[in-house]
Amino acid sequence: MKRIALIITTFLLCTLNVLAYTVVIDAGHGGRDVGALGVKAREKDINLKVALALGKLIKQNYPGINIVYTRSTDKFVELGRRAAIANKAKADLFISIHTNSTAAGKKGTKAQGTETYTLGMHRAADNLEVAKRENSVITLESDYKQRYEDFDPNSSESYIIFEFMQDQYMASSVKFAQLIQNQFAKTAKRINKGVHQAGFLVLREVSMPSVLVELGFINNRQEEKYLASEWGQKQLAKSIYNAFDAYYRKSEK
Repeated sequence: MKRIALIITTFLLCTLNVLAYTVVIDAGHGGRDVGALGVKAREKDINLKVALALGKLIKQNYPGINIVYTRSTDKFVELGRRAAIANKAKADLFISIHTNSTAAGKKGTKAQGTETYTLGMHRAADNLEVAKRENSVITLESDYKQRYEDFDPNSSESYIIFEFMQDQYMASSVKFAQLIQNQFAKTAKRINKGVHQAGFLVLREVSMPSVLVELGFINNRQEEKYLASEWGQKQLAKSIYNAFDAYYRKSEK
């Protein structure tokens, strides 16, 4: 009887531990904010499909984990609202999913590959351009100057603050980002453009380990076909899931 009671107690403790874990999956853009555009595909659609596929994989393998989506349909959600959803849920991990494009958005670019960002200062001009493009969504919000304290997504000076921010979750965020990039190369066979830091507003506002993933370049015609395909979306979601699986197992030891 004691042995059975011990097994039941252990099972309950493990279950409660998993139940306490929350992952927020943020499908970037949505609604009137279409994001980057390819010849046919739209960023907002790709982001949502990969986000839902990722959530489904986590739920299938970890039924007790709480999955929260910042959006599960094609709707516009303010950047501040996305972060508020994660903070209210007391999330343990925040994953923001996006699709990349070169600064000019010119179709037929040779740029290709995946990259994952954590919050931090811009160590390269390219990182700043990616942050500017993703942050520009706030201009669709009528009161963005008040809400984001006069932050101008197109002004380099506005990003100086990120050089002084101390992120207590940086180590965990970088670790998870590295796992994601490794899986993109291993599972999805994508070009690994590495882990970078940049000033993303959505990452600044959340109080947990967080990453922003760029799945590939929608204005590269080859990558656009892959990103828009069901196969490609499943492979990308599987890659992020595999990274999450490894990250979660290590963090729960």
